[in-house]
Amino acid sequence: MKIRSLIVAAFVLLVLVGTLYWSGKRKPTSQIATASADTPPAILKLDEAAITKLELKKKDAGAIVLAKNNSGAWQIIQPQPLAADQSAVSGALSALSSLNSERLVEDKASDLKQYGLDQPALEVAIAEKDNKAQRLLIGDETPTRSAVYARLAGDPRVFTVASYNKTSIDKSLNDLRDRRLLTLNADKISRIVLIQKNREIEFGRDKNEWQILKPGPLRADSFQVSELARKLSGARMDLSGSDKDLGEAPSVFAHATPVASAKITDQSGTQELQVRKSKDIYYAKSSVVNGTYKVDSDLGQALDKGLDDFRNKKLFDFGFNDPTKIEMHGGSKAYFLSRNGTDWWSNGKKMDAGSVQAFISTLRDLSASKFVESGFAKPGMEITVTSEEGRRAEKVSIAKSGNGYIAKREKEPTLYHLASSPVDGLQKAADAIQPAATTGK
Repeated sequence: MKIRSLIVAAFVLLVLVGTLYWSGKRKPTSQIATASADTPPAILKLDEAAITKLELKKKDAGAIVLAKNNSGAWQIIQPQPLAADQSAVSGALSALSSLNSERLVEDKASDLKQYGLDQPALEVAIAEKDNKAQRLLIGDETPTRSAVYARLAGDPRVFTVASYNKTSIDKSLNDLRDRRLLTLNADKISRIVLIQKNREIEFGRDKNEWQILKPGPLRADSFQVSELARKLSGARMDLSGSDKDLGEAPSVFAHATPVASAKITDQSGTQELQVRKSKDIYYAKSSVVNGTYKVDSDLGQALDKGLDDFRNKKLFDFGFNDPTKIEMHGGSKAYFLSRNGTDWWSNGKKMDAGSVQAFISTLRDLSASKFVESGFAKPGMEITVTSEEGRRAEKVSIAKSGNGYIAKREKEPTLYHLASSPVDGLQKAADAIQPAATTGK
């Protein structure tokens, strides 16, 4: 009897557990419907790569029409043919292709005027390569100003869309046009010719190192020349200001004072940029873009530098490559250092790494305050630095001159003027080199 009761009780328990499991797995239809209703519906779900044409039309303004060309690049075709900023167009398309609503306002709106959708603030027409077309209409802001009303043409529903989505889509002609004045590849620039009043400076690049080719072969400050290349490749038209100001730019440029012209060569050819200045405003004209435009003052100032601004004032070129050997003679003192692995040695003794590195840092930073044409006499100090595993050897001679020094690199005519403090600091750093501490057994 007890066994039978236990069997019945176990059966009842199994039925209860099964019922609870089934009820947990299967939600009522009303709950599913509620969850679906609470999820804001998508307005547009498009394949961005399939979009071939885009038209933006603001209320009381002409349309901006963009089309994808055969190579897949976007071009502005209305109101006038212009190159498009591919990144800006891509940003607008990205927002459009996955446009979600914040909420559904009405399923079947009968009065569009209350939402500003009878005369939309913005109309966006989208065409795809399979001839599918969509037209998005954007109306007024919501009372909270965090969203706008929107609908699709032919769809009776009205939605709200986050304001930031509208900002991503609502672009002006100036937002969408390519504002570059030069279309070259910055990483492939091999030559720059800077033409100033009564002077021409030519730079050539070999791998990542720049050299001055004209007015004569000179060591270049690669950082300064790279900055010039960066400013030129990044030159953008300044489209701020009124239409009147923009329209007057060609006339202002014609009467402005020339600053410089730059001819820049990359793998595709040579492009030219002319820069002039009127009062405190710089204007530029490009060989590859129609028109004359205001430009940032940084560009004008970058082109208005002298030859010495681009010359390398450092006495040594080993940079952050640790030398393999250093030899220095000054007066009655002589210093010989050689590196084996990470250890430095002098006359058979292992030297303290910290004091040697301090000396190397002083050598690395040794720079001229200016360039001079004469004054180098009998050198009182000579330094030879071997680096790149013996492939580079640099010898510098330094002579006293007045309150400072004049230095000369071997086989080069350039004379470098040094203040007294860097040379005195170099001598002190050399004197501070000491043997490595010995460890007792």
